[in-house]
Amino acid sequence: MKKILLLLSFCCAVTSGWAAEILSPAEEAAKRWKQYQPAFDAFDEQDRATLFAPGGIVFVGSSIFRQWTTVPEQMAPLPVLNRAFGGSRTGDQLARFDQVVTPYAPKVIVYYCGSNDLKAGAVAEDPAAIFSRFRAFSERVQATLPQTRIIFVSSTRSPDRVGRWEQVDHYNALARAYCSATPHRFFVDINPALVDAAGHPRLDLYKEDKLHFHPPTYVEFTRIIRPVLEKVWAEVSRKAK
Repeated sequence: MKKILLLLSFCCAVTSGWAAEILSPAEEAAKRWKQYQPAFDAFDEQDRATLFAPGGIVFVGSSIFRQWTTVPEQMAPLPVLNRAFGGSRTGDQLARFDQVVTPYAPKVIVYYCGSNDLKAGAVAEDPAAIFSRFRAFSERVQATLPQTRIIFVSSTRSPDRVGRWEQVDHYNALARAYCSATPHRFFVDINPALVDAAGHPRLDLYKEDKLHFHPPTYVEFTRIIRPVLEKVWAEVSRKAK
């Protein structure tokens, strides 16, 4: 009898611990807002130290872009600012729109986000729901900056989430179709740079977590993204004259 009571007490304690982790949508949003605040404090400090002229190119998204610390140099002389923040999801790009987009009034936005949405949870979220948040971001850009272009960079088929590659492919396919059918929207696939001739992931490009990249990988991304960015930038620059 004593063993049964001890077991019941243990189960109740564990259940209470799990219950404590269940947050309402509002609580979850507040928690995530607080999580990212240090990144935005750093952005504010950078903005005070260096004036970035409106009408440039802003890279937004999650840690795949945040860790691309050399992107301004690799895209030079194009006027590039990196405002990606690590761990972010598509909903966070919407929530922080007035901090990562509005102050800079960019002519071009390069967008990488969705990987964290696809990875989160025991069951993968419907890619259509994730895509709908990118589309909402795109529509907000259209409403506030109607001449701004968006280059959507594909989510990566990283080795750490092989079991969700189908969802990654679905998300990318939705974004590709949307960009093909929508003016001022462009799709760039970086996944070909991440596989060998047999189509297997090049593990040498990845850090130990098999998600993030060693710095040389960004040279490959530059090779793929830069030609598209240069073409789009030339187009918006001509129309501005």
